[in-house]
Amino acid sequence: MTGFSNTEEDEVKGTEYVPYLTETELKKRGGEYAKLGNWAENVVVDGNLITGQNPTSTGAVARAIASHKQ
Repeated sequence: MTGFSNTEEDEVKGTEYVPYLTETELKKRGGEYAKLGNWAENVVVDGNLITGQNPTSTGAVARAIASHKQ
């Protein structure tokens, strides 16, 4: 899975406002977290779960959903 990375949250000062960090919480609970550099397009598909790292990934997430076969 992916989502905003800790460094992306830091960059936009999100750590001051969000109650938890996606990357940290996933790792604490034994999840696999995938990231690329800040604001890079990054999509992870695992079965029916499709996640994007950040807003830059929106188009790629949409393409993954459109092409996903159940």
